[in-house]
Amino acid sequence: MAYWLMKSEPDVYGIHHLEAEGVNMWEGCRNFVVRNYLKDEMQIGDLAFFHHSNIPPVGIVGVMEIVSESYPDPTQFDPNSKYYDATSKPERPKWYVRDVRFVERFPRCVTLAEIKAHPVLSGMQVARKGQRLSIMRVEPHEWEIVMKLKDEPAP
Repeated sequence: MAYWLMKSEPDVYGIHHLEAEGVNMWEGCRNFVVRNYLKDEMQIGDLAFFHHSNIPPVGIVGVMEIVSESYPDPTQFDPNSKYYDATSKPERPKWYVRDVRFVERFPRCVTLAEIKAHPVLSGMQVARKGQRLSIMRVEPHEWEIVMKLKDEPAP
């Protein structure tokens, strides 16, 4: 099993949306590193942190599970979608998705500021300056620490 962190803006698609739906497609990723994670590296049963970005408080708010194989992102073919890509063709898609399932909403947000200030978590990929990927790997020891922090009072 691998661990991931997947970012979304809560006003666009937040943990509350996934919690209400149960399972949904994680679409709209338009970066080739992220595409390769989705297409080739994630596996069914992997777990991912749901990270709210851009609207305070920024940080990890829950957990989801990868529940499907990768498949072409249908939004890339839809001219009415903000994720439309005229250069991608159904016979040779560029972008891929996975379905994710809601697992848990944290009792509190483990904030990015808290992660950056933590002696071990400060090395997480999400804490690195200039990190812009919407999906990134999480090391098992980082996963364990965040899972403990979620139940502790906010600093």
